[in-house]
Amino acid sequence: MRFFTAHFRPAMAGLALLGFASGAQADDDKSRRTVTVTASGSVTVEPDRARISSGVTAEGKTAREALTVNSAAMRKVIDELKGAGIDAKDIQTSQFRVEPRYTRPMEGQAPAIDGYSVSNEVQVLVRDLDKLGDIFDRLVTAGANRSAGLNFEVSKAETLLDDARKEAVANARRRAELFAAAAGASVGEVLTITEGGGEGPRPVFMSARAMKADAAPIERGTETLEASVTITWALK
Repeated sequence: MRFFTAHFRPAMAGLALLGFASGAQADDDKSRRTVTVTASGSVTVEPDRARISSGVTAEGKTAREALTVNSAAMRKVIDELKGAGIDAKDIQTSQFRVEPRYTRPMEGQAPAIDGYSVSNEVQVLVRDLDKLGDIFDRLVTAGANRSAGLNFEVSKAETLLDDARKEAVANARRRAELFAAAAGASVGEVLTITEGGGEGPRPVFMSARAMKADAAPIERGTETLEASVTITWALK
C-alpha cells in the first residue's frame, strides 16, 4: 500500500497543474483582441476549352425497339464527333435511361404501358474551341435531339487563381489595417486564414435548333475567376 500511495499523489498533482494551465490559456485567448476580414480577388482570362453534352432520345413499342433505334443514332453521333477530331478519351457517356411510356387513362382506369423511351447522352471535352460550331452542326446532322449544354473552361484555372488569391489577401489586409487604425490599434500576426469557394465559368444551354443555325457561331468571350479568403489578425 505504501508503494501505491507514493506514486498516486504526484500524478494527481500533475493533473491539477495541467488543468490550471489550460484554464489560464483559455482566459488569455478570450482577452486577445482580433480583427477578422473576408475579401475577394479576381482575374479575367480567356477560356481555352469547353465541355458540351448532347445525345439522343428514341421511342419504340418495345424497349428493344427503342434501344435499337437509339443505339444506331448514338453510333452516328459518336462517329461524327470522332470525325471532327475529338479523341475517344474525351467522349464519355454521362446519362443512359430506359423508361416506359404510359397512356393517359380514362377515369377509374389504371395507366397502361404503350411504349418505351431510351435516352443516351454523352459529355464531350472540346480542346479546340474553333471547332465548336462545326461540332454542333455535326451533332444535329447525326441525329442528336437532346438539348446540349455548353460550359467553357480554363485549363490552367488553378494556377491562374493564384493571382486572384494574392489580390484577395491584399484586399483583406488593407481593410484590416483600416479597421484597426479607426479603432486606435494596429494589425499584428495572422492567426487564421480560410479560403472560400471560388466561382468559375457557368454553363450555357443550347437547343437543337440553335446548334444547327448556320454552324452555330460561338463566341468564347472571357471568364472571371474569383477567390475569397477570411483572415483573422491579432491587434496590437
